[in-house]
Amino acid sequence: MRLRALLDTDALGLRLLGGEDELDRTVRGVMTTDLRDPSRYLSGGELVLTGLAWRRDAADSEPFVRILTGAGVTALAAGEAELGAVPEDLMVACARHRLPLFAVNESVAFATITEHVVRQVSGERAGDLAAVVDRHRRMMTSGPAGGGPDVVLDLLGSDLDLRAWVLSPAGRLIAGPHPSDRSHPLDRSDRSDLPGLAEPSLPADVCAALAAEHLAAVRTGRRGPYRVAVGGTTYSLFPIRSSGGRGTAGARDVRETVLSDWLLAVEADAGDWPAERLDLLEGVTQLISVERDRRDAARTVRRRLAQEVLELVQTGAAPAEIAARLRVAAPVLLPGLGAAPHWQVVVARVEWAGGEIEGGPVAQALLEEILVDPLSSGPEPSDRIAVAHTGDEAIALVPLPAVSAEHDGSEAGLLADTLLASVRAPLTAGLHDDGRLTLGVSAAVHSAEGLRGALEEARHGRRVAAARPGRVCAAGHEELASHVLLLPFVPDDVRRAFTARLLDPLRDYDRRHRAELIPTLEAFLDCDGSWTRCAARLHLHVNTLRYRVGRIEQLTSRDLSRLEDKLDFFLALRMS
Repeated sequence: MRLRALLDTDALGLRLLGGEDELDRTVRGVMTTDLRDPSRYLSGGELVLTGLAWRRDAADSEPFVRILTGAGVTALAAGEAELGAVPEDLMVACARHRLPLFAVNESVAFATITEHVVRQVSGERAGDLAAVVDRHRRMMTSGPAGGGPDVVLDLLGSDLDLRAWVLSPAGRLIAGPHPSDRSHPLDRSDRSDLPGLAEPSLPADVCAALAAEHLAAVRTGRRGPYRVAVGGTTYSLFPIRSSGGRGTAGARDVRETVLSDWLLAVEADAGDWPAERLDLLEGVTQLISVERDRRDAARTVRRRLAQEVLELVQTGAAPAEIAARLRVAAPVLLPGLGAAPHWQVVVARVEWAGGEIEGGPVAQALLEEILVDPLSSGPEPSDRIAVAHTGDEAIALVPLPAVSAEHDGSEAGLLADTLLASVRAPLTAGLHDDGRLTLGVSAAVHSAEGLRGALEEARHGRRVAAARPGRVCAAGHEELASHVLLLPFVPDDVRRAFTARLLDPLRDYDRRHRAELIPTLEAFLDCDGSWTRCAARLHLHVNTLRYRVGRIEQLTSRDLSRLEDKLDFFLALRMS
């Protein structure tokens, strides 16, 4: 804004004392000070407000004004409330240095002037930024992306001092400020010594918390932006909805898109923002949605490759035909690899209550997100993942670099629990109380002959996961050689009868006598029947432990020295 506009605003009580020829100067900010040397707090373009407490005698005016002009200050306004009229020596010094000087009427508070200047400057900067955003959106819509989401986020930071990040629904950082721009401590400090590993600009736990808050708000029907506080910092969350395809505003049900739409997290409280700024941020989300749609379009080739390979696998095509198709897929998914990769299969299923919403597209988008390294950022890392879907099921064909000769392939690659560790909380919020995600992971295979078995293994792992409680569950190949493979498929009535026969007598006795027989049994089995180790763990004398084990055997008519009885107790505890 211009100095002339300030002078023309009667409510500010400003009277020009000198510098009439400089009234077209631009004001970029405001600062109140009574320091003799405020230069360290000045960046140029400010209107400086002062009560003249720094002035002891006439000789102080010249150095004070010289410091202001050296710092690039636009104008000086002196208050008349404390010391009366502005002294002549200050007017002379300002005239010498061509610094416009105003007197502030004693009835006007400096806070009134400050609020007016900040509001006007912010509004003008927002208007300028809105024009830039609109121009950038037209450029991105009509041609190649002009730098992606980071460009517009940089504009928000430089023009409005707003720090913002684009996050996936699983809490992965898509775009945002560089770590050096943050005042928050970074997480993963224990990884800083790893070569080539960049620290995230927003801690992973904060990203996950913001994504969870966003998904919970969407599922409960709240209107955005959503105001949340995480780690003592307030954020405003703006949904980024796709401008085409399954993310259109006309989607019949929020469940069709809730687990695939990005969000914009702004480090600010948008609750008291004017409509103009809210409209600007809405424009920013529309701009970013163009990049999101372009990313989805780029996945079409990889999705088609996955569909073709999986159709061959499921229809029993010859291994040579599948291998030929894999050779076509490998350069697309792993450019420059230079060696035939190993492959893993991941199967996911999203099911909604009622069954009227097809879960396959949602599961497909989730796998494309979940299978990205959580430490990576940006939309590009998913370029090496091919996911197809049929019905409620999505199937991912994941290429892995060739495993070294000393490994057989089963020791490398993805682990089910690791995949879901960082995304379980956000996805659970998005699934709310009517959705479920189950996931199975195969071992790595090194040939086309192994893909059919890998697909069946992943599907079986997913069925094991489906038998477990919880909104988000997974099971991997490493579990399928364990007793956990069998337990989920024991019918509920058999499970209840088996556990009741073995454990109910112990529970009843514990309830009546507070004897802790069940914890004693668990510890005894966990210590492989070692009396000394179990007694030490429970802080008991060995004789006391022997008494408790004898009581267990008496109540159940079982012998804990026999392997069969130990196994029965072990399974009963696992199924209870």
